[in-house]
Amino acid sequence: MTNTSERSYFDLHITGLGYLNRIREVKPKKGDAFLACDIAALNGPSDDVSYVRFDTRVSGSDAQHLVRRCIDAVEAEKKVMIGFRLGDLWTDTFTYSKGKRAGEQGVSLKARLLFITWIKVDGVLKYKAEPKPAEHDQGAAGDSASPPPQQAMVPTAPAPAIEIVEERVPAPADAF
Repeated sequence: MTNTSERSYFDLHITGLGYLNRIREVKPKKGDAFLACDIAALNGPSDDVSYVRFDTRVSGSDAQHLVRRCIDAVEAEKKVMIGFRLGDLWTDTFTYSKGKRAGEQGVSLKARLLFITWIKVDGVLKYKAEPKPAEHDQGAAGDSASPPPQQAMVPTAPAPAIEIVEERVPAPADAF
């Protein structure tokens, strides 16, 4: 009988594109501080878009670095759009404390921001991630039960000519 301590997981990921908002450092009473942001994800037909708001905890050093680089642009109220992958979706209920909905229950969608595929600031591409080789190519057949990750779809509307992206690997936390 083999005794292994390996655990297997089933991942549920959300991919999409949306606007980056409310970047902040959260300092809970218990535990370590962490970087958080809101994403207003686009949903529905392109001629009648609706938005789904996600309150995210930024996970991974690359994602943290890229979100930090966007702070100045978000604070300057520029339109910062990202292609993203979220994981560990959960809901949080709360009670509105002020405004016309004071006293009513609300629900917040929370997730971890795992990966940023690209960033545009006011329609100009500022970052694009290098495609990673498929993990299936490295192991024996049957090692993984999940299909290869899919990249976020970018709208096919005509875009202005874009120069070569400034870099492929995240650089020091300079603002865009």
